[in-house]
Amino acid sequence: MVAKLIDEDPEQAYAYSRIALRLASRVAAVREAAGFAAYATQRYTEALAEFRAARRMTGSVELWPVMADCERGLGRPERALAMAGEPEVQKLDKAGQVEMRLVAAGARRDMDQLEAAIVTLQSPELASNSVQPWTARLRYAYADALLAAGREDEAREWFAKALEADKDGATDASDRLAELDGVEFVDAIDLDEDMEIADDDTGTGSAVESPDAGVDAGDMDDVEDGIDGIQDDEDK
Repeated sequence: MVAKLIDEDPEQAYAYSRIALRLASRVAAVREAAGFAAYATQRYTEALAEFRAARRMTGSVELWPVMADCERGLGRPERALAMAGEPEVQKLDKAGQVEMRLVAAGARRDMDQLEAAIVTLQSPELASNSVQPWTARLRYAYADALLAAGREDEAREWFAKALEADKDGATDASDRLAELDGVEFVDAIDLDEDMEIADDDTGTGSAVESPDAGVDAGDMDDVEDGIDGIQDDEDK
Protein backbone atom coordinates (compact mmCIF):
# COMPACT_ATOMS: atom_id res chain seq x y z
CA MET A 1 0.00 0.00 0.00
CA VAL A 2 2.85 2.37 0.80
CA ALA A 3 4.53 1.74 -2.55
CA LYS A 4 1.24 2.14 -4.42
CA LEU A 5 0.23 5.40 -2.75
CA ILE A 6 3.55 7.15 -2.37
CA ASP A 7 3.19 9.10 -5.65
CA GLU A 8 -0.58 9.61 -5.56
CA ASP A 9 -1.08 10.40 -1.86
CA PRO A 10 2.21 10.73 0.08
CA GLU A 11 0.53 11.58 3.37
CA GLN A 12 -1.65 8.47 3.22
CA ALA A 13 1.38 6.39 2.28
CA TYR A 14 3.18 7.81 5.31
CA ALA A 15 0.25 6.87 7.56
CA TYR A 16 0.32 3.30 6.26
CA SER A 17 4.09 3.16 6.76
CA ARG A 18 3.70 3.98 10.45
CA ILE A 19 1.28 1.04 10.81
CA ALA A 20 3.70 -1.24 8.95
CA LEU A 21 6.51 -0.18 11.29
CA ARG A 22 4.46 -1.17 14.34
CA LEU A 23 3.82 -4.58 12.80
CA ALA A 24 7.20 -5.41 11.28
CA SER A 25 9.92 -2.96 12.26
CA ARG A 26 12.62 -5.63 11.93
CA VAL A 27 11.95 -6.14 8.23
CA ALA A 28 14.38 -4.17 6.05
CA ALA A 29 11.85 -3.64 3.25
CA VAL A 30 9.43 -2.09 5.73
CA ARG A 31 12.07 0.30 7.06
CA GLU A 32 13.02 1.28 3.51
CA ALA A 33 9.39 1.87 2.50
CA ALA A 34 8.85 3.93 5.66
CA GLY A 35 11.93 5.94 4.74
CA PHE A 36 10.64 6.74 1.28
CA ALA A 37 7.21 7.67 2.65
CA ALA A 38 8.83 10.08 5.12
CA TYR A 39 11.10 11.42 2.37
CA ALA A 40 8.11 12.06 0.06
CA THR A 41 6.46 14.13 2.78
CA GLN A 42 9.68 16.03 3.57
CA ARG A 43 10.12 14.44 7.00
CA TYR A 44 13.85 14.19 6.39
CA THR A 45 14.94 13.34 9.94
CA GLU A 46 12.62 10.33 10.02
CA ALA A 47 13.54 9.34 6.47
CA LEU A 48 17.24 9.38 7.24
CA ALA A 49 16.75 7.28 10.38
CA GLU A 50 14.75 4.67 8.45
CA PHE A 51 17.23 4.53 5.57
CA ARG A 52 20.09 4.06 8.01
CA ALA A 53 18.20 1.25 9.72
CA ALA A 54 17.51 -0.48 6.39
CA ARG A 55 21.16 -0.15 5.42
CA ARG A 56 22.31 -1.71 8.68
CA MET A 57 19.98 -4.64 8.10
CA THR A 58 20.97 -5.31 4.49
CA GLY A 59 24.51 -3.97 4.22
CA SER A 60 23.51 -2.46 0.85
CA VAL A 61 24.72 0.97 -0.31
CA GLU A 62 21.90 1.59 -2.78
CA LEU A 63 20.20 4.09 -0.43
CA TRP A 64 23.35 6.21 -0.15
CA PRO A 65 22.24 8.93 -2.64
CA VAL A 66 18.81 9.42 -1.07
CA MET A 67 20.42 9.52 2.37
CA ALA A 68 22.68 12.30 1.12
CA ASP A 69 19.66 14.12 -0.27
CA CYS A 70 18.03 13.92 3.16
CA GLU A 71 21.08 15.78 4.47
CA ARG A 72 20.34 18.48 1.92
CA GLY A 73 16.73 18.57 3.05
CA LEU A 74 17.92 19.09 6.61
CA GLY A 75 19.98 22.10 5.51
CA ARG A 76 23.32 20.30 5.59
CA PRO A 77 24.59 20.42 1.98
CA GLU A 78 28.19 20.19 3.12
CA ARG A 79 27.39 16.79 4.64
CA ALA A 80 25.82 15.67 1.36
CA LEU A 81 29.00 16.69 -0.45
CA ALA A 82 31.11 14.76 2.03
CA MET A 83 29.00 11.67 1.38
CA ALA A 84 29.58 12.11 -2.37
CA GLY A 85 33.28 11.53 -1.73
CA GLU A 86 32.89 8.43 0.45
CA PRO A 87 33.97 4.92 -0.73
CA GLU A 88 30.31 3.82 -0.75
CA VAL A 89 29.78 5.77 -3.98
CA GLN A 90 32.19 3.50 -5.84
CA LYS A 91 30.04 0.52 -4.88
CA LEU A 92 26.91 1.99 -6.45
CA ASP A 93 25.69 0.83 -9.85
CA LYS A 94 25.65 3.31 -12.73
CA ALA A 95 22.17 4.62 -11.90
CA GLY A 96 23.18 5.14 -8.28
CA GLN A 97 26.34 7.00 -9.26
CA VAL A 98 24.37 9.33 -11.54
CA GLU A 99 21.88 9.92 -8.72
CA MET A 100 24.74 10.75 -6.38
CA ARG A 101 26.10 13.21 -8.94
CA LEU A 102 22.69 14.92 -9.10
CA VAL A 103 22.57 15.19 -5.31
CA ALA A 104 26.11 16.59 -5.18
CA ALA A 105 25.28 19.19 -7.83
CA GLY A 106 22.17 20.14 -5.87
CA ALA A 107 24.29 20.56 -2.75
CA ARG A 108 26.65 22.85 -4.67
CA ARG A 109 23.68 24.96 -5.72
CA ASP A 110 22.43 25.06 -2.13
CA MET A 111 25.78 26.63 -1.28
CA ASP A 112 25.52 29.13 -4.19
CA GLN A 113 28.35 27.41 -6.06
CA LEU A 114 26.73 27.46 -9.49
CA GLU A 115 29.83 26.91 -11.60
CA ALA A 116 30.88 24.02 -9.36
CA ALA A 117 27.41 22.50 -9.79
CA ILE A 118 27.76 22.73 -13.57
CA VAL A 119 31.16 21.04 -13.48
CA THR A 120 29.81 18.33 -11.17
CA LEU A 121 27.16 17.39 -13.72
CA GLN A 122 29.63 17.23 -16.61
CA SER A 123 30.30 13.53 -17.06
CA PRO A 124 30.47 10.75 -19.65
CA GLU A 125 26.80 9.99 -18.87
CA LEU A 126 25.84 13.57 -19.75
CA ALA A 127 27.84 13.55 -22.98
CA SER A 128 26.54 10.15 -24.10
CA ASN A 129 23.96 9.96 -26.88
CA SER A 130 22.60 6.77 -25.36
CA VAL A 131 19.26 7.29 -23.60
CA GLN A 132 19.12 5.64 -20.18
CA PRO A 133 16.51 5.93 -17.39
CA TRP A 134 18.50 8.76 -15.83
CA THR A 135 19.33 10.67 -19.03
CA ALA A 136 16.40 13.11 -19.04
CA ARG A 137 16.85 14.10 -15.41
CA LEU A 138 20.61 14.53 -15.78
CA ARG A 139 20.26 16.72 -18.86
CA TYR A 140 17.47 18.70 -17.21
CA ALA A 141 19.54 19.37 -14.10
CA TYR A 142 22.43 20.51 -16.27
CA ALA A 143 20.18 22.83 -18.29
CA ASP A 144 18.67 24.28 -15.10
CA ALA A 145 22.12 24.95 -13.64
CA LEU A 146 23.23 26.65 -16.86
CA LEU A 147 20.15 28.85 -16.82
CA ALA A 148 20.73 29.79 -13.18
CA ALA A 149 24.26 30.82 -14.17
CA GLY A 150 22.88 33.09 -16.93
CA ARG A 151 23.99 30.86 -19.82
CA GLU A 152 20.62 30.93 -21.56
CA ASP A 153 21.59 29.70 -25.03
CA GLU A 154 23.34 26.65 -23.62
CA ALA A 155 20.45 26.05 -21.24
CA ARG A 156 17.97 26.04 -24.11
CA GLU A 157 20.08 23.48 -25.98
CA TRP A 158 20.15 21.14 -22.98
CA PHE A 159 16.46 21.55 -22.16
CA ALA A 160 15.82 20.43 -25.75
CA LYS A 161 18.10 17.43 -25.24
CA ALA A 162 16.31 16.61 -21.99
CA LEU A 163 12.95 16.75 -23.76
CA GLU A 164 14.27 14.46 -26.47
CA ALA A 165 15.16 11.84 -23.85
CA ASP A 166 12.07 12.34 -21.68
CA LYS A 167 9.68 9.80 -23.14
CA ASP A 168 7.64 9.46 -19.93
CA GLY A 169 7.21 13.16 -19.16
CA ALA A 170 9.26 12.94 -15.98
CA THR A 171 10.40 16.57 -16.34
CA ASP A 172 8.78 19.83 -17.43
CA ALA A 173 11.46 20.41 -20.08
CA SER A 174 8.84 21.29 -22.70
CA ASP A 175 7.44 24.06 -20.49
CA ARG A 176 10.91 25.40 -19.76
CA LEU A 177 11.69 25.49 -23.48
CA ALA A 178 8.45 27.30 -24.23
CA GLU A 179 9.22 29.82 -21.50
CA LEU A 180 12.66 30.50 -22.97
CA ASP A 181 11.10 30.92 -26.43
CA GLY A 182 8.49 33.35 -25.10
CA VAL A 183 5.59 31.01 -25.83
CA GLU A 184 2.64 31.37 -23.46
CA PHE A 185 0.08 28.60 -23.19
CA VAL A 186 -3.51 29.53 -22.31
CA ASP A 187 -5.69 26.96 -20.58
CA ALA A 188 -8.85 26.31 -22.59
CA ILE A 189 -11.03 26.51 -19.46
CA ASP A 190 -9.54 29.88 -18.50
CA LEU A 191 -10.07 31.10 -22.05
CA ASP A 192 -13.75 30.10 -21.93
CA GLU A 193 -14.17 31.93 -18.62
CA ASP A 194 -12.55 35.07 -20.05
CA MET A 195 -14.88 34.96 -23.06
CA GLU A 196 -17.93 34.64 -20.80
CA ILE A 197 -16.80 37.66 -18.80
CA ALA A 198 -16.26 39.63 -22.01
CA ASP A 199 -19.72 38.66 -23.25
CA ASP A 200 -21.30 39.82 -20.00
CA ASP A 201 -19.51 43.16 -20.29
CA THR A 202 -20.86 43.75 -23.80
CA GLY A 203 -24.33 42.41 -23.13
CA THR A 204 -24.02 39.56 -25.60
CA GLY A 205 -23.80 37.05 -22.81
CA SER A 206 -27.42 37.70 -21.73
CA ALA A 207 -30.50 35.87 -23.00
CA VAL A 208 -31.56 36.54 -26.60
CA GLU A 209 -33.88 39.49 -26.73
CA SER A 210 -37.48 39.06 -27.81
CA PRO A 211 -38.22 40.07 -31.39
CA ASP A 212 -40.66 42.58 -29.93
CA ALA A 213 -37.98 44.32 -27.84
CA GLY A 214 -37.85 48.07 -28.41
CA VAL A 215 -41.34 48.24 -30.04
CA ASP A 216 -44.04 50.05 -28.07
CA ALA A 217 -47.69 48.94 -27.81
CA GLY A 218 -48.98 51.47 -30.38
CA ASP A 219 -46.48 50.36 -33.00
CA MET A 220 -47.41 46.75 -32.37
CA ASP A 221 -51.11 47.52 -32.96
CA ASP A 222 -50.27 49.16 -36.31
CA VAL A 223 -48.20 46.16 -37.33
CA GLU A 224 -50.98 43.75 -36.39
CA ASP A 225 -53.59 45.83 -38.34
CA GLY A 226 -51.35 45.76 -41.38
CA ILE A 227 -50.98 41.99 -41.18
CA ASP A 228 -54.78 41.59 -40.86
CA GLY A 229 -55.28 43.74 -43.94
CA ILE A 230 -52.89 41.65 -45.98
CA GLN A 231 -54.65 38.47 -44.81
CA ASP A 232 -58.08 39.89 -45.86
CA ASP A 233 -56.78 40.72 -49.34
CA GLU A 234 -55.44 37.18 -49.73
CA ASP A 235 -58.81 35.72 -48.64
CA LYS A 236 -60.62 37.79 -51.29
